[in-house]
Formats: sequence, structure tokens, C-alpha cells
Amino acid sequence: QVQLVESGGGLVQPGGSLRLSCVVSRFMLDYYNIGWFRQAPGKEREGVSCISSNDGSTYTADSVKGRFTISRDNAKNTVYLQMHSLKPEDTAVYYCAANNVHLYCSGYDYEYHHWGQGTQVTVSS
Repeated sequence: QVQLVESGGGLVQPGGSLRLSCVVSRFMLDYYNIGWFRQAPGKEREGVSCISSNDGSTYTADSVKGRFTISRDNAKNTVYLQMHSLKPEDTAVYYCAANNVHLYCSGYDYEYHHWGQGTQVTVSS
């Protein structure tokens, strides 16, 4: 059974940091690409970052490049999104998602078939 559970969201001041975690079903990271997406109120869902199952290659959106880093720990069945220098415009519900269709991950949400429930990130003073 494919399961993804996000955690780590919360309220943080501008310039602060958070680390999001996405715990997945056992062995998923060997076969599934994992992506992080976010959706702010009134806005379309945006691909933030992703990591490919086959070689660990990553993609990061220009809007967060240099501030966000994706990583994975296969032993813990967990993918992380480390976020630094947070801005108010980073406020959104963050979701992790999985697909095993493509060789490499992407930031296109339509490629992902399995989704977590989301975790709220609010950046505000």
C-alpha cells in the first residue's frame, strides 16, 4: 500500500527555517520518485522540488533555488525538504507526492499519482 505522511509544518518568522518530512511506505524510495508541491490560497499548485528514485537526481524550482534542499534517507523511508530564508510568499500547504511512471522526477503535478494530506507552512511576523 502506498502511503505518504507529511510533517514539520508550522508558523515561522521571515528569514527562519523549517524542515518538512515525508514518511513513505517501506521500499517506496527504491521505486518511486518523490516530489514536494505547495499550494497557496487562490493559487495553482506549484512544484517545489523532487528527487528521482533511480539515481537521486533532483529538481528545484527557481522560486526556491538556493533556499530549499531536498534529500532522502532510504533507511528511514523519509524524504526531507529543508527550507531556509523563508519568505511570506512561501506560505502554503505543502504536499509530498509519488510516482513510479517516469525515470526521472519532475515538478509537474499531473505526473504524480499518490499524495499525502499536506502540512501547513505559514511565514509571518
